[in-house]
Amino acid sequence: MNILILGSGGREHSLAWAIMQNPKCDKLIVAPGNAGIADIADCATVNIEDGGAVAVFAEENAIDFVIIGPEAPLAAGVADRLREAGFLVFGPSQAAARLESSKSFTKEICDAANAPTAGYGHFTEADAARDYVRSKGAPIVVKADGLAAGKGVIVAQTEAEAIAAIDDMFSGAFGGAGAEVVIEDFMTGEEASFFVLCDGENVLPVGTAQDHKRIGEGDTGPNTGGMGAYSPAPIMTEEVIERALSEIVHPTVAEMRRRGTPYEGVLYVGLMIEDGAPRLVEYNVRFGDPECQVLMMRLGAQALDLLHACAEGRLAETTVNWADDHAMTVVMAAAGYPGAYEKGSEIRGMGNLPENSSQMVFHAGTRRRDGKLEAAGGRVLNVTARGATLREAADRAYELVDRIDWPEGICRRDIGWRAL
Repeated sequence: MNILILGSGGREHSLAWAIMQNPKCDKLIVAPGNAGIADIADCATVNIEDGGAVAVFAEENAIDFVIIGPEAPLAAGVADRLREAGFLVFGPSQAAARLESSKSFTKEICDAANAPTAGYGHFTEADAARDYVRSKGAPIVVKADGLAAGKGVIVAQTEAEAIAAIDDMFSGAFGGAGAEVVIEDFMTGEEASFFVLCDGENVLPVGTAQDHKRIGEGDTGPNTGGMGAYSPAPIMTEEVIERALSEIVHPTVAEMRRRGTPYEGVLYVGLMIEDGAPRLVEYNVRFGDPECQVLMMRLGAQALDLLHACAEGRLAETTVNWADDHAMTVVMAAAGYPGAYEKGSEIRGMGNLPENSSQMVFHAGTRRRDGKLEAAGGRVLNVTARGATLREAADRAYELVDRIDWPEGICRRDIGWRAL
């Protein structure tokens, strides 16, 4: 089949890498793609948040299956427009994508489904939000209601920090995403990511992972889009997975179906786990980044079969074949990230790296200019490896990191420290 992937990051590179291994893939186009994706697939320029433009492009290129990577096109209704045009699509409708595009909507669904999550308040005015923080105290979590590229969540350790976050959001620091604010009770425990495929009715677990959101080693410093991840997550035991499915995922999917907005696609279930009890931190309506990289490394070619079965509503007859292995990805970022950073620094040494089914460098923010590979974003490379143990995967990943000649790049040296 001819396949189109929408997106340009490390998530999409890993999806493309896995899908290209499947003989059912005759042709793969990624829009817009990046320098690393261009080495394995065709890249094309199209506005991926314009459903009409994507539909025209898909028609012109005889596309059989469209996979939507990032959240922005989903929130913009691109999946709906493509389905209306007759295309098979992996990704939820605009209405179902509200599970990520509106934090208050997710809380409403949790209330209706009786899914365990943090207590909260939803605010459209700063004064009421400030009063709520003063009544609750700290630590407390302040979230922009809308999409903020993974940066609209502040875990405030003091009331002053929480009030400053509220002021930032209502003053437009996060654009329209902060026009409304959700304030949550601080939850204690260990965080993990649980990924399931949904076809509107059936649910198929496809992996667990843990990521590191803080920039500094020991999980210190400001939040980022993710500085590394590993899979599987040791805390996600069979018992925890079963509770997450029965108490959170299945009730949510049933509530979405009851409302006439069935969920179709991958559901990223962010969990906080304490004493074996999972509670929902957040839903995302796409694969996590960088969690997708470790999942694709472990799934390989079968990823296409799983996504295709999901899009066709065949999950009830589908299984996942897991190897007894581990994977780790280490994010190399531009110095200064997540604050101000410079673009355009040259990355050398990539041509001499051994890349195979056990180790890959997925590109996140790169470009080629005048024959040189350059950094073009904050998170730039995802250095990923598999191993029989997590230690082996880590050793292989960091060996690759050390072979990349990029003085302007930074990374954490302790990815997986909790498990290791």
